[in-house]
Amino acid sequence: MVVPVIGRAGASVTVECEEFGQLEGVVSRPTRMGFTMKIKATDEERAKLADKIAWHEKFYRRETTDQRKHKRIVPNNPISTLMLADGSCIRCFVIDMSASGVAVSADIVPELKMPLAVGKVVGRVARHMPGGFAVKFVELQDIRSLERMIIQPPR
Repeated sequence: MVVPVIGRAGASVTVECEEFGQLEGVVSRPTRMGFTMKIKATDEERAKLADKIAWHEKFYRRETTDQRKHKRIVPNNPISTLMLADGSCIRCFVIDMSASGVAVSADIVPELKMPLAVGKVVGRVARHMPGGFAVKFVELQDIRSLERMIIQPPR
């Protein structure tokens, strides 16, 4: 990592990477411009990270293009609430979000096209993925106020 701090070997660190999300680990050794770290992750998390890195390498070499219409962002505080059609609320973890939708992880796997709200934003379940599901918003959201609308503490 090239960062404005020098890490102490053995120190626990959490790094927020815009393109890769939150990475947790331990400082391996300090360097002149930051530190190297050993990432703590499950095999599944490592595989996902490897896929993201491979995609970014292809993108950098102009071997692929970004087909997303809206940039994804990771919220500062990822804990929110799902409100289901029956009025029940379930705590969830926001993986990432964009003006058009959100990826969440929760203790439920709702049916495709099921209406629900993530925080105060209404959408429908668009797809399932390992560890969660994606919700497409009914209306595009203003990215500047999205986190305030999505991140709602459990009641």
